[in-house]
Amino acid sequence: PALPTCPTHIRGAGRKEWRRIASELFELGLLTNVDRAALAAYCAAYGRWVDAEKFIRTEGLTQTTPNGFLIPSAYVGIANKAIEQMGKFAAQFGFTPASRSRISLAKDNDEDPFEAFVRERQGELHEA
Repeated sequence: PALPTCPTHIRGAGRKEWRRIASELFELGLLTNVDRAALAAYCAAYGRWVDAEKFIRTEGLTQTTPNGFLIPSAYVGIANKAIEQMGKFAAQFGFTPASRSRISLAKDNDEDPFEAFVRERQGELHEA
């Protein structure tokens, strides 16, 4: 198994986030090629959150309508939705203390249950 590469459509802060966490997740056995899309979705949401927060920091939390009414900036909703999406993926990868407590990492000397099943079935086929 090799460290999955970051998809080309992930840019900016999302790509930086991929570089920050992918190798560590891979070393812990929490990232394989099967998980690439899930991590990409997390990183894309992270990138949207960073972009929205930058906009909010420069333009503020509210905007004025053409009629003069003060309303929340659309970027507040974008940031909130991205945080929600990030939270869902973060829990899957063990990015929070609570989710880490639910993840069980196989020790080097522990045999993978599927590998044991396959080895057992191969033995039965050779005996037959």
